[in-house]
Amino acid sequence: MERMPSRERLVPLSFQRWPIRWKLAIVSASLTFAILLIFGGIVGEVATTRIRSDFNRDLEEAATRLVSRTRIVERTFSEPVVFSPNLAAVSLPNGATAKVVNAEGTVLDEAPKLSPDLGPPSAGIGNAGDLTVATEPVFGPNNEVVGYIQYGRSDDHVDSTVTRLWLFIVLGILGGTALAVLAGVALARRAMRPIATLTSTAQEIAATRDPSKQLPQPTAEDEVAELTHTLQEMLNALDASQTEREAAMQKQREFVADASHELRTPLTSILANLELLEAQLGKVDYGEERELAASAVRSSQRMSRLVSDLLILARSDAGQNRPKTDVDLAEIAMSAGREISPSLGERSLLTECQPAPVHGNQDELHRLVLNLLDNAVRYSPDGAEISLATRCDSAAGTAVLEVADSGPGIPGKMRERVFERFVRGQSSSDTAASNGTGLGLAMVRAIAASHGGTVTAESSERLGGARLVVSLPALKSPDQPPGKRGQAWRRTTPPPS
Repeated sequence: MERMPSRERLVPLSFQRWPIRWKLAIVSASLTFAILLIFGGIVGEVATTRIRSDFNRDLEEAATRLVSRTRIVERTFSEPVVFSPNLAAVSLPNGATAKVVNAEGTVLDEAPKLSPDLGPPSAGIGNAGDLTVATEPVFGPNNEVVGYIQYGRSDDHVDSTVTRLWLFIVLGILGGTALAVLAGVALARRAMRPIATLTSTAQEIAATRDPSKQLPQPTAEDEVAELTHTLQEMLNALDASQTEREAAMQKQREFVADASHELRTPLTSILANLELLEAQLGKVDYGEERELAASAVRSSQRMSRLVSDLLILARSDAGQNRPKTDVDLAEIAMSAGREISPSLGERSLLTECQPAPVHGNQDELHRLVLNLLDNAVRYSPDGAEISLATRCDSAAGTAVLEVADSGPGIPGKMRERVFERFVRGQSSSDTAASNGTGLGLAMVRAIAASHGGTVTAESSERLGGARLVVSLPALKSPDQPPGKRGQAWRRTTPPPS
């Protein structure tokens, strides 16, 4: 059994994409056009019939008047005699033609002379060429038909009148349809104005993510007002839910920050005791016990780093900024380079640090640089080269910190995700799987954001690996000579003091 096409398939796809105001206008205009077309057709047909009927009646009346003034006398041995009227003296309007014929059709009189043939006489209305002919019989003394009066006139002016009538009807239909379109658009636009206001407000709420904004109140109690009240109730519910969620999240952030802060003291104590125990066991030949103590020390160090990372991230989420002072990013970078040098192994660290004064927290910026260097060390193989550079971009008004390596680099699809929490890359030289927390670069972004800066991951053109760039607002200070700050460190040589 063949299925009937659905209504959606019958409607062109392009029409479905039109604005509602135009759909309403087109539908109303189509209905108006159909009504006007039917009405105009009926009126035009009636008027045309009436015009032609009036024309035919005029012809019949003119022929009847001539009959009333005409008398034909039949004579046995001679031609019939026509008594009045004298057709030549009769005024025939609009180029009309009149003929007097006997019963056999012989023309007895005509006006004008040599007028066109009006055809054989037959009572009623007929056509002869482009003439419409009205034929009326003439009765004799014995009430017998002794002749006919033929009265013909061109119907060109009737056709012209009918043509003008239909032209006016067509123009009226088209004009009425055009007015219906304009009126439909105006009415639809006015009817859709509250919807447009709701849409504008909804877009503003979507842009600001502020569900507390009030929707404009409608002036009429209709379907739009019902929709407005429903949307307002939904926004109020979302606002209440968001407020509750933000309060819960704020309490959670504060709890994590407080818990991380409180955990640092016992962890520091545990780590110190374990390091002391490891040192004591090292003086005596307790190999297995000393290895257990060393393992506990490593686990405690990892837990201490994790708690420190969580504390920084929790403070960033809670908006708890630590005190800031004017510092030199170059000095902080050199200090972090000295601290990371024991972990370089066979890797080399090249520094080129020019003065870059910023306003920030020295401990957090030190941790930012240290995390970037630690990330480069973890994902670079032995023998790789790592570069650390700082400079001041006076054109952009920023202090720039760059850490690049000759490792495998960061895939393009991972360059944004690496700054998310607990996201780690994959590399054959990666040691983060065993020692890392997956929070290093997340901390870098959080610290940079708390200082009004940004961090991006790129590809190093010189070294071929990853290149991480941190941009922070620079302090306006007098130009300083860059000085000689470039150094090269390797784990195989004693780190600089």
